Amino acid sequence: MLGINNISLQYNDRHLFRNISFLINPAEKIGLVGSNGAGKSTLLKVIFGEISTDAGNISRPKDFKLGYLPQELPLYDGRTVWEEAESAFSEIKNIETRLDEINHLLATREDYESQSYLDLIEELNHLTERFSLVGGYTYHADLEKILTGLGFTTEDFERQTTEFSGGWRMRIELAKLLLANNDVMLLDEPTNHLDINSIVWLESFLQSYEGAILMVSHDRTFLDNITNRTVEIVQGTVYDYPVPYTKFTELREERIQLQLQEQKNQEKEIKQTEQLIEKFRYKASKAAFAQNLIKKLDKMDRIDIDVDDSRKISFKFAPAPRSGKVVLEAENLTKKYDDKVIFKDANLAVNRLEKVAFVGQNGQGKSTLVKVVTEKLQHEGKLEIGHNVEIGYYAQEQAKTLDGNKTLLQTIEDAAPEDLRKRARDFLGKFLFTGEDVEKKVKVLSGGEKGRLALCKLLLRPYNLLVMDEPTNHLDMKSKEMLKNALLDYDGTLVLVSHDRYFLQDLVDKIYEFRNGEVKEFLGTINEYLEARKFDDFRQVEKQAEVKAAAAAKSEPKANNYEERKQLDKDIRKAENQVRKLEQEVEKLEAEIAEIDKQLLDPGQFQKLSKEPDFYEKYEAKKVNLEKAMADWEKWAAKLDKALAGKAELEA
Repeated sequence: MLGINNISLQYNDRHLFRNISFLINPAEKIGLVGSNGAGKSTLLKVIFGEISTDAGNISRPKDFKLGYLPQELPLYDGRTVWEEAESAFSEIKNIETRLDEINHLLATREDYESQSYLDLIEELNHLTERFSLVGGYTYHADLEKILTGLGFTTEDFERQTTEFSGGWRMRIELAKLLLANNDVMLLDEPTNHLDINSIVWLESFLQSYEGAILMVSHDRTFLDNITNRTVEIVQGTVYDYPVPYTKFTELREERIQLQLQEQKNQEKEIKQTEQLIEKFRYKASKAAFAQNLIKKLDKMDRIDIDVDDSRKISFKFAPAPRSGKVVLEAENLTKKYDDKVIFKDANLAVNRLEKVAFVGQNGQGKSTLVKVVTEKLQHEGKLEIGHNVEIGYYAQEQAKTLDGNKTLLQTIEDAAPEDLRKRARDFLGKFLFTGEDVEKKVKVLSGGEKGRLALCKLLLRPYNLLVMDEPTNHLDMKSKEMLKNALLDYDGTLVLVSHDRYFLQDLVDKIYEFRNGEVKEFLGTINEYLEARKFDDFRQVEKQAEVKAAAAAKSEPKANNYEERKQLDKDIRKAENQVRKLEQEVEKLEAEIAEIDKQLLDPGQFQKLSKEPDFYEKYEAKKVNLEKAMADWEKWAAKLDKALAGKAELEA
């Protein structure tokens, strides 16, 4: 159990947290929600210990393991993907090193009855048991399963981490966290760098995760499918709901409505009290009564509505001019960079009014095809844009499409046609940019603000084909909901790249899947696609990993055979030591006898040796000792074979 106890934190004049408290119980899956700026990421940092508080504390049991995945992580170079992910198993690697040291010591020592030797045996038994408990026999299989589940191929395992983009390197950090077997995981937007395939895999993994999770996410479906509790931060206070996100929104609305009613009743009471005060304050006989009413008002706790930012972006796309029936058509379209083929022989057709989604793993060419269409990238094969098609493009990386040195107002004025430039402030206001905000430089905006500005630009001209590459990245849930509603009402054609399942639900009616260099059409909704597809490739990878894990588990000594295994290990070590000792003794006696036999062949040496007292008795004794050592060696060798066979049978 991890306790957040009366935490308070103030930045300048703003109270981010006011005496907030809640518990994270074992195995709980908690969604941490609130509007942008409410302090969700800050609270995760406080719990992890990166930020100190003005008051309160975090309590946790001894030997409690806490893992944290921030939105941005320091990345380290000089390792392969496998080596970097394997660094999560520091305890296992340390145990392995110590086990090797102990086994070496036991193999070279002969003081079997000494206390220090027995202490080594005890330490060996303890570490062996701990090694099994922390997954020492299966961690390679676990590592492979998680890396492949997050989208890495077996060929990627030996590549340097520097060969991968920042998003893929964040996946490595996520893999390390998932492998660390923490009691509680703190996850800050874990799906930000994942494609839809990997999100589904991660969702399945977290559902069966034995530890507790406290997670910030703007992916509604992800939260609903994983969490069983929602903690909301609003105006420095927390509200705790024992339900997933969607149910929480319903209960939250009920709470707001109740607060509104209570506030209305309180305002009515205040008004009536103020009227009484005004009526009696100047009458000497009622002055004391009026003063009591004034004190009553002063002491009254005014009811506030728990809404940090009730503003919502509000917009509709301009009516789309009529285009030809076929808006976009490709035949045998191929795109490659040097010898690397991104996709090959892609065939697709997008008709007027269709809403189409591009889905698949990152790196399979979704954004590349979007750029072929919108930026006229060089390609092979046929690509035709239909008659009278006007394309509006929302790029995934807004920083590269927006001029950072312009103000927001200049950006909209420069992009707007002449007749709309006077309305630039109105357009910005629809996307929550008001007052002095419009004079900010684009380069100082957050990712979410840049996304809203890019959406604003799409309203300035009438487009009949919207091409949008991950438009929900960095948008909060309210903004995503408004964008989805606007796209549902849009009367043009839509091509959409997204990994957000909730956003795609009921929005698209055709899907193109990008996979292994191919582009395949799927007619239907995203739910139908997910149901039909079942991600066979990921399931197959998981099955392979499970087979390897089962094989490793099969070789792992079972807990109920622990004492037998411990005794066998002891017998093996003792037999190995005895065999080694007897082999040395046999070699020594054979060498001594061979040297004597050589000397006896020399007449001079023979005469000399024969005169020594007890020479023949000593000579014969060596032969007897050699025979005895040989017999003992055979006996211990047989014991060793038997112990090894017993261990192999036990582990089979």
